[in-house]
Amino acid sequence: MADFPQDIYTEPSPLDVDTLANLGPLRPMAGIWQGTRGLDVKPKAEGPKKQAYVERYELQPTDPQTNGPQLLYGLRYHIHITKPEQVKTYHEQVGYWLWEPATETVVHTLTIPRGQVVMAVGKVKPDATEFELVATADDPNFGIRSTPFLDYGFRTVEFRIKVTIHPDGSWGYDEDTVMMIRGQSEPFHHTDRNLLSKLAEPTPNPLAR
Repeated sequence: MADFPQDIYTEPSPLDVDTLANLGPLRPMAGIWQGTRGLDVKPKAEGPKKQAYVERYELQPTDPQTNGPQLLYGLRYHIHITKPEQVKTYHEQVGYWLWEPATETVVHTLTIPRGQVVMAVGKVKPDATEFELVATADDPNFGIRSTPFLDYGFRTVEFRIKVTIHPDGSWGYDEDTVMMIRGQSEPFHHTDRNLLSKLAEPTPNPLAR
């Protein structure tokens, strides 16, 4: 069990409301980004299928959050993905990237409109330019929850995301969603990767500037 304090109510004081100055390894990710070289490898009845995609990824700072003595700084995000030259949404995703300075922990939450939520975690140094977060289906805290049909047909047993911050200011990710697909004995690795270039700076709470 984690070494939590006896006092679970008292919040830290003073509280720095400058989120952008307290994001640790997440600071370079703040802003609005575009990726034009995305690659998705997904399961189909005839086997794995590769699909190129274009992505808009917006990450905006939230005000600091407290759970009693626990302090979290974060980025609220929205991902919108289409296939090249198409208008229809291919993938949409919302959630948070959270940084807990006291424990040097990054948490990534993920919600998609097909009926699935994920919360992944990793220990990360404040100045890290590369890190990986993991969620597993059997973890009671950092786990995976899906609708009954997805568990029946495409049960996700593990999720991993690796982030790399590049010297030129761009950043990229590699995701591996491990599924047990009905009728198959071996796990399927549904992978996604992209490189993101900045379109605009983040917009903090104007009252906290």
